[in-house]
Amino acid sequence: MLTTHIKKNDTVKVIAGKEKGKTGKVIMVLPKKDRIVVERINFIKRHTKPRGAAAQGGIIEKEGPIHISNVMVVCPKCDSAVRFGYKILEDDKKVRICKKCGEQIDK
Repeated sequence: MLTTHIKKNDTVKVIAGKEKGKTGKVIMVLPKKDRIVVERINFIKRHTKPRGAAAQGGIIEKEGPIHISNVMVVCPKCDSAVRFGYKILEDDKKVRICKKCGEQIDK
């Protein structure tokens, strides 16, 4: 099991699989399964039964999880998929920095 270095609301680029080259925002992180759900990436169809009078049945399309190793974080300054390291600031806060330009990735 990998430790999850990618966080919710990060912008990521898919580097492998059928969605290769697309970018999107992370909606949800599933650390126990080493997977993330990215906005508008890896759509799956879910067949649902009608539940009562209010909920209608049918085929619903939603984002499916993809493996965390298939994405890279996008640097806000470089605007490209980059590797990142860590830096401890003066107030003992640990932040992620871009290995390419040195820009801080965390807000």
